Amino acid sequence: MIAPFLMAMALAAAPAKPAPPQRIVIASDSTAAPYGPDRMPQMGWGMVLKCSLTPNVEVVNLARGGRSTKTYLEEGLWSVLLAQLKPGDTVLIQFGHNDADTKKIIRFTDPNGTYDVNLRRFVGDVRTAGATPVLVTPIARWMWEDGKPKDAHGPYAATIRRVAKDMKVPLVDLDADMMAAQQARGQLASRGLYLFYTVNDHVARYPDGISDDTHINEQGARLAAALVATRLKGLGLPLSKSVHPASVAAQAKLGGPTCP
Repeated sequence: MIAPFLMAMALAAAPAKPAPPQRIVIASDSTAAPYGPDRMPQMGWGMVLKCSLTPNVEVVNLARGGRSTKTYLEEGLWSVLLAQLKPGDTVLIQFGHNDADTKKIIRFTDPNGTYDVNLRRFVGDVRTAGATPVLVTPIARWMWEDGKPKDAHGPYAATIRRVAKDMKVPLVDLDADMMAAQQARGQLASRGLYLFYTVNDHVARYPDGISDDTHINEQGARLAAALVATRLKGLGLPLSKSVHPASVAAQAKLGGPTCP
């Protein structure tokens, strides 16, 4: 009778097994991409997504600046991603800013043509690899009209939502969430999430100032990452239990991608 009792006590005292490692792989553009200290204060939201995750989740950030769905494919970046994809991975797919670029026409895709086709290909490829695709709408620009944030991604965001519905893909609507966050903060305060600096701000990288309504600074990146995490938490994915969203109410300013 003693041996079973001692065995039960030993099992109770044994440390819990660590959760199995999980991975989030990001395929996106400059708004999610990683940057070095020389590029501060610019940051991509993928750099700080880890701050909303348990330590057993690894973020593999394969976002690259200036890429559209078209150029991400043509340059072989998608093939690189697929080659390292593992069953059970979660792949966040976010494009749209550069697909809408009619000035650098090499990037451009028709939202109801090639863009739609490419998104469906991405989803299919990820599923074939045994991983979980998650579609993410492009992050809202800082554009205001009549006292409200202006929708800058209409047909592209609509296509992502349509593909997500048609193919039953989990959706992170970062475009809508970021516009709501801008509205909640107000026009002037939300401007501080993007790369708007004057000469008087004395930012080393922008000695002459900058007015960039697309790319985000550290606070913008932290907010966007928290918004992405909040959606991931509610999607009911295997990964969702490992997501603990950082605050969307206030963002730390640490001068780099470390976590508070």
